[in-house]
Amino acid sequence: MDLVIEVHVMNYLVLHGLGGSKGGHWQEWLTESLKRKGKKVWFPQFSDWDRPLKNVWLNQLNRTLEQIPDEPLTVVAHSLGCILWIHYAAQRLSRRIDRVIMVCPPSPYHKKAEIQDFFPLPEAKQSLAAAAKKSLFVLSTNDPFLPQEDMGHFLTYCLPCFIIPEQGHINLDSGYGPWPWMLKLCLEDQMDWKNS
Repeated sequence: MDLVIEVHVMNYLVLHGLGGSKGGHWQEWLTESLKRKGKKVWFPQFSDWDRPLKNVWLNQLNRTLEQIPDEPLTVVAHSLGCILWIHYAAQRLSRRIDRVIMVCPPSPYHKKAEIQDFFPLPEAKQSLAAAAKKSLFVLSTNDPFLPQEDMGHFLTYCLPCFIIPEQGHINLDSGYGPWPWMLKLCLEDQMDWKNS
């Protein structure tokens, strides 16, 4: 009798936001932690971090995804990276992935000049759920880029949402260098957050 051992392969794509995610940011820490565990991780550094253009970043994301093998894939996006993923998902030929975790997307009503090129968001909200088998929003109750009164916008996507009390924008300014919870979520996938 032959013994068959199934090896679970999961690749990771980390999408930064405005200003990048270097200098000890949890996304940089997550990338290095996953690599130390033998995982394949892509962490593209998009052009002009401080003055991003949606079409430029979207083209760079499309090229990155073309390089990633057609194997199970988890996307971990932060801030403007979440908005980039929403635009990616709205493309007709977007690739369907296994999981996407979107942390602290900025409000579509935020007035910060540097992010205005990424708005408005695509009208077809169902495309976001269709782009992944599992999707999860992770929000904070006192995120300066997503006031509580604007959180409802992301709830209209009808996807699971995990709201953390008073953690700011979940970045270095709010104490998020190492983030073991996120690493565990990426590796173990124990939360029941399957798209309906």
